[in-house]
Amino acid sequence: PEETRQTAAFIRELAGQVTIVLVEHDMEVVMGISDRITVLNYGQVLAEGTPAEIRENPEVRRVYLRD
Repeated sequence: PEETRQTAAFIRELAGQVTIVLVEHDMEVVMGISDRITVLNYGQVLAEGTPAEIRENPEVRRVYLRD
């Protein structure tokens, strides 16, 4: 958890300076540090958007949250 917190803080410091591609499965971390998110399902793009758009996307919720 501490390493994750430090990495997230470091990525936030870089915001606006460089483009970062982050592969992460901890959705709390992803939603907290991302401007844009691309969700993959079996290697195919399922959805792209802001954290708010991804959080509300019915297909993402169905596949990842089993809603």
